[in-house]
Amino acid sequence: AEALKKLLEVFGMEDPPPPPAHSKQPPQYMVDLFNTVANADGVTKNPDILEGNTVRSFLDKTHGEEMRFLFILSSVAKNEKILTAELHLFRLWPRASNGPKRQHFCQVSIYQVLERSELDAPGGKKLLATRLVSLQGSGWEVFAITQAVRDWTEDESNNQGLLVTVQGPGGSPLNPPPLRFASGRDHHESKKPMLVLFTDDGRRGASLPTAGFPDLQPPAPVLPAKKLTGRRSTRSLDQLQPCQRHPLSVDFEEIGWSGWIISPRGYNAYHCKGSCPFPLGENMRPTNHATVQSIINALKLSEGVSSPCCVPDKLYSINLLYFDDDENVVLKQYDDMVA
Repeated sequence: AEALKKLLEVFGMEDPPPPPAHSKQPPQYMVDLFNTVANADGVTKNPDILEGNTVRSFLDKTHGEEMRFLFILSSVAKNEKILTAELHLFRLWPRASNGPKRQHFCQVSIYQVLERSELDAPGGKKLLATRLVSLQGSGWEVFAITQAVRDWTEDESNNQGLLVTVQGPGGSPLNPPPLRFASGRDHHESKKPMLVLFTDDGRRGASLPTAGFPDLQPPAPVLPAKKLTGRRSTRSLDQLQPCQRHPLSVDFEEIGWSGWIISPRGYNAYHCKGSCPFPLGENMRPTNHATVQSIINALKLSEGVSSPCCVPDKLYSINLLYFDDDENVVLKQYDDMVA
């Protein structure tokens, strides 16, 4: 229990989130983002894609009212810095019109609701984004609404939701509007309105230089050793092998976390093991400090100085895609996880 608690701390949690009550599919956007950022093992392919280290997705909670949206952000921690917030709306195929097609675009505006009961009053809403949207085809439209989300995370009572309006190119009323967006109520899970937050929780590894996906070079050659048996012999064999990287599998199913972690199912953390005999070869990439220590140890210039240790000289980050306590899908990057 103590070990699992410590492991949760590494992943920035107090308790493991419960698995979703029903079989849930993560939003395709989040799956695609994970696959862009990480390989199948979760190891970061390109450390420059994400601005922060966390991406959170939220589905609309109004379940009904067309063009009104509400996202509950209680799972965002107080120490998380909101970098960017995006409203993702799926544009449906336009309604067939009987009359001649006069317009190819309409104006879509996103408002932050300030007073739910007085939307049309001067202080009832605040314009966040507006743009001309094509009336041809269907697909996702993304609007930046960062300032509104910062307001909501500072004070939850400010979160009165969003209002979306569709007008003619000059702001003229259209009735019925030729453009519709999928709602949370009557459309497929994959098309539901979604809020995506890019944040940073300030957790950063600082122990070693970190980098992107490693060049998969074969480990250093193992020195030939006589076949030995028994516990003592295994130790001797380890000492004969030069310092190098060995596999270390972390299986989330064995730990009991497979219910809430979507990807990866596990990863190879690797570990470093082997002897560091004098003189240290360049292939071991020794630090200056390790080189000096090996010389002092070899010449017995100081009492009690051991030979240098075999340790990682570079660590890579991994990414987890998982369901949080509120069944929202989160993508999080963790530094210093793979040797």
